Amino acid sequence: MTSNPQFFRRTDVDNIPGPPRDLVGYGEHPPRVRWHNDAKVAVQIVVNYEEGSEKTYAMGDGVNDGMYELPFAVDDQRDLAVESMYEYGSRAGIWRLFRIFDAADVPVTFFAAAVALERNPDVATKLALRGDEAAGHGYRWSNHYEMSRDDEHEAIKLAIASIEKTTGTRPEGWYCREMSVNTRDLVAEEGGFFYDSDTYNEDLPYWTSVNGRNHLVVPYSLVVNDARYIMGTGFGSPEQFFETAKATLDRLRNDGDDIGRMMSIGLHPRISGNPARADALARFIEYAQGFDDVAFMRRIDIAKTFADQVPPVPLAAAVPAAHGKEKE
Repeated sequence: MTSNPQFFRRTDVDNIPGPPRDLVGYGEHPPRVRWHNDAKVAVQIVVNYEEGSEKTYAMGDGVNDGMYELPFAVDDQRDLAVESMYEYGSRAGIWRLFRIFDAADVPVTFFAAAVALERNPDVATKLALRGDEAAGHGYRWSNHYEMSRDDEHEAIKLAIASIEKTTGTRPEGWYCREMSVNTRDLVAEEGGFFYDSDTYNEDLPYWTSVNGRNHLVVPYSLVVNDARYIMGTGFGSPEQFFETAKATLDRLRNDGDDIGRMMSIGLHPRISGNPARADALARFIEYAQGFDDVAFMRRIDIAKTFADQVPPVPLAAAVPAAHGKEKE
């Protein structure tokens, strides 16, 4: 019998496109970081603002997006039900979320699809007035792994120009819908980004190197994320979202060491903008604000606070994908 070498391979394939894998990270000794007001946990709320930029027949895509409340799909024509769910997010849901953020006085980061802000400029104006961060989330809400390198480069360039026009500020952070093997290279090559969030592999920011340059990564998470209300094995009720968020924060505050970490919360106006789900979010914010060692921060502020406390290792002394070391 002939053996299949797939089952015995021990190392990565040489010269495969994209960033190298790093399965070690900080290991047992992450850097000790403190956040705003000397907090131990930085809670980072992300609003994924995509409504109006998703794939639809109405936009000439010849396909409808699949993130819908029920497992139904219309093929070969417009799906008005899916379109109207997205419209709920931009018409009603986003404003309910803004009311919650205003009442609690918490800053947030928008992962902003540029076309979505173009189609609802009042949202761009509101987030700018609040001082929220608009990070790049693509020109449209598209899969970057489906693009050629040149097309992805153009999409990033268009997104930067559009977000700067609608909000008055160019994005300093980047997060795709689905990254490609070229995304990080293109973001670093562009030169105006402070960080990207196209990874789910840490509870802390970390430094890596891209083409001989230091590059900061601020990881995201799909755990305390409202997409789990409608996709896969996720939240069956708002109470489950609240319990998951609460348990995440409780563990990060008492994680068995004195290391400060970050907690990501992912929201979508068409999902968490619904009343019952918004109520769970508001209750969690109130719970978290009851602790002196918890701070709500924008992603860009987390990135800059981390960079101030954990500078990158000089590249001449670093191994590929090396991270900041704990200060003595």
